[in-house]
Amino acid sequence: MNIELKAVRKLRIHWPIPVETMTQLAGGNLQALNADAGITSLLEELQTTPELGGFGNYHHVFESSAGFEGFTVAEGANPTLGTVGQRTISPTFVFTTYFDDALDQSAVQALVQRIVDIHPWEVPVIEVSGPLSVSSSAVQVETRLAS
Repeated sequence: MNIELKAVRKLRIHWPIPVETMTQLAGGNLQALNADAGITSLLEELQTTPELGGFGNYHHVFESSAGFEGFTVAEGANPTLGTVGQRTISPTFVFTTYFDDALDQSAVQALVQRIVDIHPWEVPVIEVSGPLSVSSSAVQVETRLAS
């Protein structure tokens, strides 16, 4: 097996989930994500983007974690959750994947815009990193011909 480094950029999306979904995930019920309409819409949108999560023979590779995000709503905001001036804590699904560093910037902008368009937050947290390297392995298969 050859190990190569591949130049990629990281895409990380913070997505709110209901307390019930967080509780089910904490209990080991991964099917809870399939029952969450918001996460389902995110995963379906990202599934339509073939440039995401490509690692050789594996496609749409992603990592996820469940956690919390906190914020204080300021005057003038139109929050989905929370009240002006109060600290709010929201259970959160964090989705991370990678795309080739050579992907055109306009394609990256369009992808982020599609996520913003379906995201429930007024100001979603979507991170796009600069170039970094990840390991990518390629299995070499030898073809042997019988004599």
